[in-house]
Amino acid sequence: MAAYLQWRRFVFFDKELVKEPLGNDGAAPGAAPAPGSTPSKFLCLPPGLTVCDSGRGSLVFGDMEGQIWFLPRSLQLTGFQAYKLRVTHLYQLKQHNILASVGEDEEGINPLVKIWNLEKRDGGNPLCTRIFPAIPGTEPTVVSCLTVHENLNFMAIGFTDGSVTLNKGDITRDRHSKTQILHKGNYPVTGLAFRQAGKTTHLFVVTTENVQSYIVSGKDYPRVELDTHGCGLHCSALSDPSQDLQFIVAGDECVYLYQPDERGPCFAFEGHKLIAHWFRGYLVIVSRDRKVSPKSEFTSRDSQSSDKQILNIYDLCNKFIAYSAVFEDIVDVLAEWGSLYVLTRDGRVHALQEKDTQTKLEMLFKKNLFEMAINLAKSQHLDSDGLAQIFMQYGDHLYSKGNHDGAVQQYIRTIGKLEPSYVIRKFLDAQRIHNLTAYLQTLHRQSLANADHTTLLLNCYTKLKDSSKLEEFIKTKSESEVHFDVETAIKVLRQAGYYSHALYLAENHAHHEWYLKIQLEDIKNYQEALRYIGKLPFEQAESNMKRYGKILMHHIPEQTTQLLKGLCTDYRPSLEGRGDREAPGCRANSEEFIPIFANNPRELKAFLEHMSDVQPDSPQGIYDTLLELRLQNWAHEKDLQVKEKLHAEAISLLKSGRFCDVFDKALVLCQMHDFQDGVLYLYEQGKLFQQIMHYHMQHEQYRQVIAVCERHGEQDPSLWEQALSYFARKEEDCKEYVAAVLKHIENKNLMPPLLVVQTLAHNSTATLSVIRDYLVQKLQKQSQQIAQDELRVRRYREETTRIRQEIQELKASPKIFQKTKCSICNSALELPSVHFLCGHSFHQHCFESYSESDADCPTCLPENRKVMDMIRAQEQKRDLHDQFQHQLKCSNDSFSVIADYFGRGVFNKLTLLTDPPTARLTPSLEAGLQRDLLMHSRRGT
Repeated sequence: MAAYLQWRRFVFFDKELVKEPLGNDGAAPGAAPAPGSTPSKFLCLPPGLTVCDSGRGSLVFGDMEGQIWFLPRSLQLTGFQAYKLRVTHLYQLKQHNILASVGEDEEGINPLVKIWNLEKRDGGNPLCTRIFPAIPGTEPTVVSCLTVHENLNFMAIGFTDGSVTLNKGDITRDRHSKTQILHKGNYPVTGLAFRQAGKTTHLFVVTTENVQSYIVSGKDYPRVELDTHGCGLHCSALSDPSQDLQFIVAGDECVYLYQPDERGPCFAFEGHKLIAHWFRGYLVIVSRDRKVSPKSEFTSRDSQSSDKQILNIYDLCNKFIAYSAVFEDIVDVLAEWGSLYVLTRDGRVHALQEKDTQTKLEMLFKKNLFEMAINLAKSQHLDSDGLAQIFMQYGDHLYSKGNHDGAVQQYIRTIGKLEPSYVIRKFLDAQRIHNLTAYLQTLHRQSLANADHTTLLLNCYTKLKDSSKLEEFIKTKSESEVHFDVETAIKVLRQAGYYSHALYLAENHAHHEWYLKIQLEDIKNYQEALRYIGKLPFEQAESNMKRYGKILMHHIPEQTTQLLKGLCTDYRPSLEGRGDREAPGCRANSEEFIPIFANNPRELKAFLEHMSDVQPDSPQGIYDTLLELRLQNWAHEKDLQVKEKLHAEAISLLKSGRFCDVFDKALVLCQMHDFQDGVLYLYEQGKLFQQIMHYHMQHEQYRQVIAVCERHGEQDPSLWEQALSYFARKEEDCKEYVAAVLKHIENKNLMPPLLVVQTLAHNSTATLSVIRDYLVQKLQKQSQQIAQDELRVRRYREETTRIRQEIQELKASPKIFQKTKCSICNSALELPSVHFLCGHSFHQHCFESYSESDADCPTCLPENRKVMDMIRAQEQKRDLHDQFQHQLKCSNDSFSVIADYFGRGVFNKLTLLTDPPTARLTPSLEAGLQRDLLMHSRRGT
């Protein structure tokens, strides 16, 4: 039970008498007149009003004359005659334009219920859709209260004899409505109210002595006795959802709230209650100070009409009185258009307009009632920005009073709305570091902290030396519970010397770079850093080895080399038995890790040899570096046996076939280290026979010169010419080598004899005897060639003579065709047939099937075509030869003419299809032409 005497009183409503309108301008009730206009008179209601209600934009009144009056927002009062005698009860539905009324059309106790459809008209008046007597039986009784459900399916009427009737069905029609007695009692019914909860409909019934509820949406209408305290007429109401639709019963000592199945809280509001009303979260109570019994109140209120009455507006949620005023003889309190209207017996209407929320809050701020302002703002559903502003002002107030602990609690409630720097600046003093820590902790828990806030909080922990709080802050169970920037936290902890805490954060939140920085730069625990890298996934392990490999190689070279070997071959993270060792491994590019071994040649050699053995498809850089390393070791080695071993290793590596694409690089390495065997091998592999020849010439290795020519002369015949020139320049006795060279030149016909003589003429030791055998053999071969040519010419002439005779015979003598078989199908020849002068005969159909033209014999055509091609080629060559000879004789520069024809491909040999594939071709026109050119150019020079 809450005593209202402890509640503070405020003036959250503005009171004003409603004035008559100046015209049909639609001014709101209680609105101030326009500037410069004449003030209007106060509004005065008709006399004799007996009942009031409101809804659907109007205030509704009933009087003793049987009229029902409507006062809309324009304050233009209208009415109609509803009953012949009087109107006793009204109920205006809020969701439908339906009005239910109870009144009397004749003397005696015979109340009638009428249902009015205000949207339809009947002769200018609202349409009455239903009329029925209110008394359920034959015993006369007076109606005490009336209520209607908003779904139009329930209507309840209470009587002074303690009975309650329930109309179930469509209340606007007699046909679909059923009336029955729901309740019988010994005490007058003073209040009724429907409550809808889902599909269940309850009806609260209050009398002067008790309160009960019924479930009217089902069968049998179960009843629950809620209390043995009742109330007078007009002293009950139904709250809104803010109070969970509780039924309010205002007794003289207490105000009780009820659920359908139990009693709720109660409030000790003193005074004899006259009216109870619910308005927008407020409980409106009209009471008298003098206590009178509820029964006397039920019978008559007129006997006390001269008493002063107090209207209190209670905020039950926030426990304060929003408004309190004294009125004279209140008839009723109505709510419409967002305001309260108090009707007094003198016909005046008082408007109570609620102040806006901001005004109410400012009033509370002036009195430093911040807690109450917060509760009010929440009940008024003020947005979060507005609440944050209140929390800030409350915090400022407490801060100014020196209550820093309370202030920081209010500032914490502003997180997310108020700029954190506003609060942080207030608590930067060392004496208030605890308050600052509390604020920053909450800021992080709500994930609204930035890197600076994290830095500040961790500095607070370190200055307080509160290791337990620090560990609690950083050691969260999961990633989702982290409310701070981990990287910033690691930086601060590292700077403050809390290395173990920084390592914990770095390891648990996968900040591998920071973990390794701390281990290597601060703690210098190289073994642990290397172990940690070995646990990382492949990508992170690869990147961190590139970054920290040199440091690790300097301090722990063997272990680092082992990790690099695994990383570049078949890497799997060392998960201490928890990983899937069967999963396929990854491998890094081993060439990228070579710079790590800059000062560790022994480990580098081991790494490179391991990669070349285990992974033959290693990058080329591995083999290049290994070759360079072996050549360096070979060049600097003094021990002959070791040097020979290194020599063999280098040659073996060169012969591995890994330097085909980087021939130049390997050659440069061998030349840099004066590795001659390697240079010669690479020359030979690169087919640089000229360089091999020059090498042996420089070192005057005559036999090697001849050996090179014999080995590679087929691929490069010019080697023999160079060898002849080389030996020709030597003043020593080189007859043996010259003879060997001349023999090969003769066998391969590499040089004209004249050039051989001219070349050897430069050697003073070379006599005619050296080349005598060469010249004799050359002349003998040329004589044999001349004889063969003359024999061939004679044979061609005889063949030509024979052919000419055949042609003459064909022209002059008749040709007799005696063939009896077709030359194509070898069948007996039949007419029609085709005969050719060559002697071949064909069936006509065979000839048409196989011939390409009517003028050519299908059998002789291939051979004839070859001959014609040869003749055309000879004609073209003859014309070209004549033109070339002419230009050669007329030109001053014979060599340029020859070069031009060479460039145009004139001297390319023409191969005929009739030439035997294996027979050695005789010198043709081109050969003769080349000899003539050579002799002519010699004479010109």
